[in-house]
Amino acid sequence: MTLKRSAPGGFGDAGDTIFALSSGQPPAAVAIVRISGAAASDALAALAGRVPPPRRASLARLRDPADGALLDQALILWFPGPATATGEDLAELHLHGGRSVVAAVLAALGRLEGLRPAVAGEFTRRAFANGRIDLAEAEGLADLLAAETETQRRNALALAEGGLSRAVEGWRMRLLDASARIEAMLDFADEDDVREEEDMVRRTILDLAEELAGRLAQPPAERLRDGIRVVLAGSPNAGKSTLFNALVEREAAITSPIAGTTRDIIEAPVAIGGTAFLLIDTAGLREGEEEIERIGVDRARAALLSADILLWLDDPQACPDRGRAIIVHPRADEPGREGAPAGADISVSARSGMGMTRLGEMLRERAAALLPREDMVALNRRQREALAECVEALALLRGTEDMILWGEALRLARSALDRLTGRAGVEDMLDRLFGAFCIGK
Repeated sequence: MTLKRSAPGGFGDAGDTIFALSSGQPPAAVAIVRISGAAASDALAALAGRVPPPRRASLARLRDPADGALLDQALILWFPGPATATGEDLAELHLHGGRSVVAAVLAALGRLEGLRPAVAGEFTRRAFANGRIDLAEAEGLADLLAAETETQRRNALALAEGGLSRAVEGWRMRLLDASARIEAMLDFADEDDVREEEDMVRRTILDLAEELAGRLAQPPAERLRDGIRVVLAGSPNAGKSTLFNALVEREAAITSPIAGTTRDIIEAPVAIGGTAFLLIDTAGLREGEEEIERIGVDRARAALLSADILLWLDDPQACPDRGRAIIVHPRADEPGREGAPAGADISVSARSGMGMTRLGEMLRERAAALLPREDMVALNRRQREALAECVEALALLRGTEDMILWGEALRLARSALDRLTGRAGVEDMLDRLFGAFCIGK
């Protein structure tokens, strides 16, 4: 695969040797500069005066090739390709992490012939282009870089380490085996045992289609990334905004004893016990006298329909969706509100903290049923679309006995799986994926 520069800031030619700071921004204790490409060994020799033995850290004094000035005393490492992170010759400079040291080394590398700074995601894209990772693993790495909660980290790590790719390869081999059997049946259609072979192939394919449909029915990765949608709803002055602020642990919503203070929906992401939630505060549900308030109420009702979990702070009998709701009795420490009404799931006080720990536990318990299982990699939208195409292709076998059509359906199914891992048909989205990475990736 050839990487071409299509626009300013795009990917350059695959033959270029690239370099970048691949650790955090200085100042830091250590800064790692990575060099990848055919001229990596020349660059290492130019700065360090030598190329160390492969995969062994070596102490070296780095000097600017332009004037011999000392840049730093650093550890240098040499990794000859193709068994490297990028599939190319690779060098690393482990520098002291001061800003001036890093700037001086990067400037010296930039003056060497044949080297240029890497653009965002270029190291990872080269790893993909050189077969070191597939597209699903690259997406997992992107998710890992963006992970903010424990559940996001676990799923991204499983994806980056090939959890989905191994499953896809197993599905692909089963399809290839079925295709080979169909070709054999076409060649020996007059044999007595062809019907028995047809039945076995059909069972194999339908079992696989059922397995893939089960994977599609699992909760999507977007729920891990965007968070479980928790909508707080009820009548005006029910205490929604006060509870909202307590859950997000900041004054995100204005609170007031005046009914109708909240006029619009307010969203805030929050992690509770390692699980991502998107909390949504809404306007009090009533028939407003002002047009703006009526708009807020309409938006609140729309938010109710999109909720994964509904925190209902009102009369339990008036809850619009008991199945998705946690009925909350708020302000339970105030005089006259000590006893929860029949049907309430929990009593809380956002001001004193009463019941708040248990409410967080209830949210996590509800979320567990809405999130992918820990032993299964969650699929993002692109992956689900490719898998759905595979299932649709396999469904074509249900309506025909024609072996030629069976073979074509299996070819379409394999093609869909190839797009899932990046074997084919993904050029249009590669720039967008790898462009979201940081420079040193």
